[in-house]
Amino acid sequence: MAEHIASRKMYVLVFVSLILLTALTTAANYVNLGPFNTVVALLIAMVKASLVGLFFMHLKWSSHLARLAALAALFWFAILIALSLSDYLTRNSPPPPAGWQAPSIILPRMRTVRTSLIVACILNSPHRHSTCSRVKF
Repeated sequence: MAEHIASRKMYVLVFVSLILLTALTTAANYVNLGPFNTVVALLIAMVKASLVGLFFMHLKWSSHLARLAALAALFWFAILIALSLSDYLTRNSPPPPAGWQAPSIILPRMRTVRTSLIVACILNSPHRHSTCSRVKF
């Protein structure tokens, strides 16, 4: 199968359009669209990602298997975003029932990162992490 040879003019046009879309993203940031600022920025980012995928990654001229692999990667990314959003959106859960107790151990406020790391290593002494082995007590 012969590979497609893209012209230099095509690369320059895609590069210029990516720069213009970046400028459009910046300009859209200064316009107050309310909650649609994020939507506009994401739409522009999707167009830019499509240009990069189609032309710089040569998906426009590649086989169906390569396109399927790119589509599977996007599908996996959508799954990760959905799982992250489901975690984020459920963080305002109701308070625990009245019978539940707070954790029995409350660490004092540590003054330095090293001190807190030493305390964490001592508390987790059966399960020494690689970070704990580098701490000098």
